[in-house]
Amino acid sequence: MKFIVYDIEATCWEGRPPGMVQETIEIGAVEVDRYGRIGDQFSRLIKPVIHPQMSLFCHKLTQIDQSDLNRAQDFPRVVRDFKNWIGVEDEEYLLASWGDFDRTQLIKDCQLHRLEDWWVDEHIDLKRQYQQIKKLPKKRGLKSAVKHEGYEWEGEQHRALVDAQNTAKVFCGLVDMWRF
Repeated sequence: MKFIVYDIEATCWEGRPPGMVQETIEIGAVEVDRYGRIGDQFSRLIKPVIHPQMSLFCHKLTQIDQSDLNRAQDFPRVVRDFKNWIGVEDEEYLLASWGDFDRTQLIKDCQLHRLEDWWVDEHIDLKRQYQQIKKLPKKRGLKSAVKHEGYEWEGEQHRALVDAQNTAKVFCGLVDMWRF
């Protein structure tokens, strides 16, 4: 069994205006084996189709440039490459993200692009489980969890690969405690 600790970034607006549909614009992932050893990594930008122009708020949050999104491939192509990288047809895997937003957004994008989403079913919400493992009164943000576990945050927050790498630190430190 291998674990795919991943994060996505999606289109966003300040205050979330009504009717604005979010789309995944970046996937970052880290492969972790059952012993908590980090393996290969995946990182790709995705060109949005419903709202191709990134909001100023989203640019400031993610530091993703519009010109990079304009050159990115579309969701179906990137997801095909991501699934191939995971090995969904050949290997036993489990997706893990900090919260359920990433899983839900991937499913929405698969539906938007009329793609199968069965491959997202094997997923654990690390944020919820972390709260339970640590017996916390409320869920803890990723940056706070990284700090509380004694790790240093590395890189710019709200970039998919950076967030996945930092999530993987917490995941690996508690590898024997997660419930699958």
